[in-house]
Formats: sequence, structure tokens, C-alpha cells
Amino acid sequence: MANISVGKPDTTQTAPSHIPGVKGGNDPGGYEVMAGHLPNGKGTAERSTGINPKSRNPIDPNSPNLAPA
Repeated sequence: MANISVGKPDTTQTAPSHIPGVKGGNDPGGYEVMAGHLPNGKGTAERSTGINPKSRNPIDPNSPNLAPA
């Protein structure tokens, strides 16, 4: 095995994995403040692309907005 020089670790093995006050990505209500997410659970093209998103939405408002996979 080679001698590898590594720096000082940023944390300890006994440190908690969560810091109080930091919201997780799946917290309820997070999508309402993000661009491109609608209150009814649907999304707009702005959720998928930031390049001229208004022209990327369907022409007919009744059509579904299919986001890329």
C-alpha cells in the first residue's frame, strides 16, 4: 500500500448527521417556493429549463407539460 498524505478531516465520526435549522430537500412546502412548481402539483417548463422557458410550455393550456426524464 502506498503512503498517501491526507489533510485534517472536516468532522469527527461521532458528529451528528443533521444540524438543526437546516431544511432537508424533501421538507413539505419546499416546492411552493421553487421556480416552475405550481400549487396543484404540476410544473412548468421553468422547472426543467432556464433557457426561454415561456416558449417551451405547451401551446394549449389543457395539454400536459411533459418534463424531460
